[in-house]
Amino acid sequence: MQDRFIHSITQLPPKLASALLPLLGHDFAGHLDAQQLAQLMTAANLSEAELLLALLPIAAALANPPISDFYVGAIAKGKSGAIYMGANLELAGEALFHSVHAEQSAISHAWLSGESQILDIIVNASPCGHCRQFMNELVNGANIQIHLPRQQVQPLSHYLPHAFGPLDLNVTMPLLSKQQTEFAIESSDPMVIEGLDHASLSYAPYSKCFAAVVLETHDGATFCGRYAENAAFNPSMLPMQMALTALLRHDRDFSDINRALLIESSQGKISLVGATLDALQAVSAIELEHLVLEPS
Repeated sequence: MQDRFIHSITQLPPKLASALLPLLGHDFAGHLDAQQLAQLMTAANLSEAELLLALLPIAAALANPPISDFYVGAIAKGKSGAIYMGANLELAGEALFHSVHAEQSAISHAWLSGESQILDIIVNASPCGHCRQFMNELVNGANIQIHLPRQQVQPLSHYLPHAFGPLDLNVTMPLLSKQQTEFAIESSDPMVIEGLDHASLSYAPYSKCFAAVVLETHDGATFCGRYAENAAFNPSMLPMQMALTALLRHDRDFSDINRALLIESSQGKISLVGATLDALQAVSAIELEHLVLEPS
């Protein structure tokens, strides 16, 4: 079991802790498929709703909050039946807008894993306005079921009535819907190829700044993030923050980063290079590589 789960597993019901322990090995990064969930439900004698709430301490163990010292975990359940854990991220010494909320982290985890719809969000406390707006950007976002301890399950529309979202800005393909932007570039660099794929899948209907970040560690592993915009603009999730949360989910340290690449479209109304560089400099002394793409 990874050291970061030593305390949190003691907060679980004993039967669940025993059943979960073999899954928390070196490769565990907050993902459980539908079959694993079913096995845990049977072993712990819990309903799915009870199980997901009970797993929140495990999700919170993925957090990195050096400013608030407040550990928050969230779980997103995808249409596939799998669950994706996420946790809050704060960058020491940097402006608070660089922070990632636990719900954003869990949703981005699901998106990077190929989910096309989120059905449920499980979290310890009522989502803040920032997270409600972020969830409202998703496919069928208003109907996402919010699970909170000791409260009735309610759809997002209960927590965000009279919502402002993509349709108000004439966007008919919201976040997580299958869409791809084609770019013209030739490269034999594996990081560029991987970044190009993620940039093409990024979601930037408002600025057209389709973008992605790839982080490479000393052992050659890569961790990616895509830009995810929001109709309210401020709750947008930057690709560097998404890549950093992926790195931490896999129990890697910022000091492991060996190379960082930002890819973005030349047609964007904005550039993410400044914000990306700020975030990188907060965690690493390496230089940021910046590649601008032309549409095909």
